[in-house]
Amino acid sequence: MDITLPAHRVETTLEQDGRLTLEHLPFRAGQAVEVILLPSPIGASLGGSYSLRGTPVHYERPTEPVAQEDWEALQ
Repeated sequence: MDITLPAHRVETTLEQDGRLTLEHLPFRAGQAVEVILLPSPIGASLGGSYSLRGTPVHYERPTEPVAQEDWEALQ
C-alpha cells in the first residue's frame, strides 16, 4: 500500500559549495524523508516575476461589493 503524503517545499540558497542546511522542517527526529534537489530557474532567486510570493494577504471587508457603481446592469 502506497500512501502519498503532502510534500513540503523549501527554497534556500547554498552558502557554501556542496553543503546545504535546512531548518524548521515539519518532520520529527528519526522520520525518514526523501530529498530531491533542483536548481531554481535563472532569476528566481532574485525575486523574478514572483516577488510577492510568501507575502501575507489581508482582505479588508472581503464580503462587501467592489465597484458596484461601475456595473451598468445595476443602474
